[in-house]
Amino acid sequence: MSTLAETAAAPGWTGAEQVEVLTFELNGELFALQAVAVQEIMDLVPETVVPGAGAFAGAVINFRGKVIPLADLRVAFGLERGEPTIDSRIVVIEIDLDGEPTLVGLRTDRVHEVTTLARADSEAPPSVGMRWRPEFIQCLVKREGEFIVVPDLQTIFNQQQDARQPVASTTRH
Repeated sequence: MSTLAETAAAPGWTGAEQVEVLTFELNGELFALQAVAVQEIMDLVPETVVPGAGAFAGAVINFRGKVIPLADLRVAFGLERGEPTIDSRIVVIEIDLDGEPTLVGLRTDRVHEVTTLARADSEAPPSVGMRWRPEFIQCLVKREGEFIVVPDLQTIFNQQQDARQPVASTTRH
């Protein structure tokens, strides 16, 4: 299997051999996001369901006086949505959507730590044998006998927006 260095370079690893990430859990699986994108880690807050919105980002929350979408990566990865626990958190990130920096909350089951991952320990997702769509995974990083999934948030969010496009284009404002 080729390393990430031999395939497309992940943002954050451009010219770097290591990247700082925030690790978190969804349904017992370990995921990581670039720490630089993380704005805040919040306890659960009241959310408002948006009528007609899809399951991926079907609610909004108040973040420092701003209304931001609340997304659930479990939907993109086909994971079962469990009940929130005392360890559940919302990770607020900034992501570029349609050329605009956008704040988005991500539901998590548990936030672990900020740590450093090495490019040398990363691999592209296998094209077969994955239960998740490989285009949604930037890379897999092996650390201490387990794999950490680094999701490709740009692809996930762009696909979710594309799926909504026909509905949005027929709505008049």
